[in-house]
Amino acid sequence: MPTPEALLARLDAIGHSLAESSHALALLALGSAGVETERLDAYSDLDFFALVQNGYKTQYIENLDWLERVCSIPYRFRNTRDGYKILFEDGIFGEFAVFELPELEAIPFAAGRVVWKRPDVADALLAPSVPTLSRGAPPQEWLIGEALTNLYVGMNRFRRGEKLSAARFIQQYAVDRVLELARFIETPTRAEQDEFVLERGFETRFPQTAQQLESFVQGYEHSAESALAILKFLETHFEIQPVMAQNIRVLCASEPE
Repeated sequence: MPTPEALLARLDAIGHSLAESSHALALLALGSAGVETERLDAYSDLDFFALVQNGYKTQYIENLDWLERVCSIPYRFRNTRDGYKILFEDGIFGEFAVFELPELEAIPFAAGRVVWKRPDVADALLAPSVPTLSRGAPPQEWLIGEALTNLYVGMNRFRRGEKLSAARFIQQYAVDRVLELARFIETPTRAEQDEFVLERGFETRFPQTAQQLESFVQGYEHSAESALAILKFLETHFEIQPVMAQNIRVLCASEPE
């Protein structure tokens, strides 16, 4: 497994390679390789943006010589129009995108770490103009309502025999709302979080709520048990409309048709 030092060295090498190319402007590291390098470990991957001059984006996406010069890439998958997920020969995994500077103004991303840039590129141009998703944090009432109705719809799907759909409604969608409700129950242990993927580091940020996650996600055949555990959690911490709670319990106790 790659060490944190190897991951950081790989970024430095990519920055050096970009510096030697003709039309690159900067390399921006994101996530744990960005401003939160203390989170790097052997299981981390590399997330980064390569910034290039206007009109050269396609060239840098379609020809990855600037990366291959650092280390060969036996696996690559173009997951977006802007970039790839890649696996280097030595086991380092990464995800990157190539942008021209004007594009950054419309892209929501968390602030990153400048690994390399041309001297004439201002730091301000590499900072996010849209640092978070456009909507604010949903209110508590909405989150509770979504969680309850996801449980209700999910259990109806389960009783119909649509177990996969049920598992998603109960053990994914409803759980997602529980993750968002955790901030009303306990104070996070640290400030850092992935603004776009709430489950990242959840066990560390909300350890009390995290202790119950296993009961919320009990598996394909156990959506009813999962739904009851989530419902009990919601009733313990919030005011829940008894009519919906009772209907969910009836469905959990029913036999599938």
